[in-house]
Amino acid sequence: MTNEAASAAIAEINPEQLPVPKHKLHGWTHFAGLYAGEHVAATEFVIGATFVALGATTMDILIGLLIGNVLAILSWTLITTPIAVQTRLSLYTYLHKIAGDSMSDLYNWANVLIFTVISAAMITVSSTAVRLLFGIPAQLQWYPTNSLFVLVVVGVGMIVVLVAMYGFNAVAEFSGICGPWLVVMFVCGAFALFPALADSVLGRTQLTSFADFITIGDQSIWTGLNSEGKPGIGLWEVIGFAWAANTITHFGLIDMALLRYAKRSIYGLCTSAGMLFGHYIAWIASGIMGAGTAVLLQRTIVELDPGDVAYQALGLSGYVIVIIAGWTTANANLYRAGLAAQAIFHKHSRMQVTFTVGVVTVVIACFPFVYKQILPLLTYAGLIVVPVGGIVFAEHVLFPRLGLTRYWAKYRGLTHSTPAVAAWAAGLVFGFGLNYLQVISFFYLFLPTWAVTIVLYTILASLYGARDSYPAEEAAERDRNEAIKEFQTQQALAEGTPGHDTSTLHKILRGVAWLSLGLTLTLGLVVMFGSSDMAAYESNVAIFYTWGFIFTIVYFVSAYWALKHTKSLQQART
Repeated sequence: MTNEAASAAIAEINPEQLPVPKHKLHGWTHFAGLYAGEHVAATEFVIGATFVALGATTMDILIGLLIGNVLAILSWTLITTPIAVQTRLSLYTYLHKIAGDSMSDLYNWANVLIFTVISAAMITVSSTAVRLLFGIPAQLQWYPTNSLFVLVVVGVGMIVVLVAMYGFNAVAEFSGICGPWLVVMFVCGAFALFPALADSVLGRTQLTSFADFITIGDQSIWTGLNSEGKPGIGLWEVIGFAWAANTITHFGLIDMALLRYAKRSIYGLCTSAGMLFGHYIAWIASGIMGAGTAVLLQRTIVELDPGDVAYQALGLSGYVIVIIAGWTTANANLYRAGLAAQAIFHKHSRMQVTFTVGVVTVVIACFPFVYKQILPLLTYAGLIVVPVGGIVFAEHVLFPRLGLTRYWAKYRGLTHSTPAVAAWAAGLVFGFGLNYLQVISFFYLFLPTWAVTIVLYTILASLYGARDSYPAEEAAERDRNEAIKEFQTQQALAEGTPGHDTSTLHKILRGVAWLSLGLTLTLGLVVMFGSSDMAAYESNVAIFYTWGFIFTIVYFVSAYWALKHTKSLQQART
């Protein structure tokens, strides 16, 4: 085949099915913003309150969440990112390459379902803030009880769909803007309500030592007793949930779809922007906000929804944080769902498929029970996906070390991989069997399930053809990869290299954005540490509500303006 014919053939392939070209890779700041935006999410309000309701103690939360989230960061860095960077493929494309059509279709359908439901939960949480603006009552049933709430969900959801339709860059840009603001607002929300908690426990609004924080936590937030007044979960359960909450994306390798754009494997550490700020700090902050709201409203934490908590903690900015936090997570998950669906309906564009999946997502979001079950949903979703991550890990990482042939199923021309389907099915039976027998903690099921699947797949694949050599097919694969690289090199030359925006206007706009965040944080610190009594607290928190909302508007206007200015310059250069 001539170079021209090869290039023409490659040009006909959907770009999502090809390795990411070198000129479209991103730096570490891109991923720090992406993960901060996705994992400082509306569900943090739900999960933070769940730890309170489950009866963890203060020290369990402080130590357990730190250990669990560090383990999650290492899982992304040592397992997911190296495979993503070496292949430059999404998991959906890679799985099709090693397991054929039937396995890929089954897995992609599972992912469409999982990410559609997770996205729907985010949209529902965002809608709990908007409902307060229209005086819509809280939705306490599993189904919607107010037609106006349904309209709110549709309005909020379609914005998510439109952003996800425009792909990775749109999702990353949106998250990059929202991430820093979300971190600041979660922290400030805790600052804004902590003096009220301190007054209810200590009889004073200010802390004199770290021991005061522990006392307040043990007596009014993480009491060690669950919502039924019985001893709650312990340190190991807290560690396990923090680690297992994102098994679907690290051990399950779903985030290959995002991390295939990383320049280096070490960029897996950028997930710390989501885990340490988004999960560790945000879960702690949301627990404080939930407990503080319960004290001020004289209600139990299980009776509150995210909109109630956010408004009480942040005033008008609370509406914004719940909406934005829901959008940023729903965007990334709907993007993943669109990739999975597009791998099934590969004759249709990703945008078309994402829109269709998005419409279904919005319909599901109308039912409030989805977000209230987010904790078991995340764990079970991980248990479904983790065996497939084990199969890919075995094929890509272990096979070359064991003398087995990577991509053996493709070289044999198989459209159905019996070892992959059998290992996945066995992994599911094993994992859910352990859950039924309650052999180990619910949150740690993914570890033995992953390991067992790896062993089973390696044994079965070696019996079905992975031990054989395929020199002609391997040579053809190398030639194809070289042709793709050459095609993408020519593509990069034609598109040009985007420049960086170093204009004075861009610097001013970015400076204004960061200054507004700094001033917001300062106001939060004044409420936390400058309120000598409840009268001073009420005055300080009123100022924080007003100016915090003003600075929120300033931040988003200046940050978005800076982004648009940069993009307009890039377009002008091309």
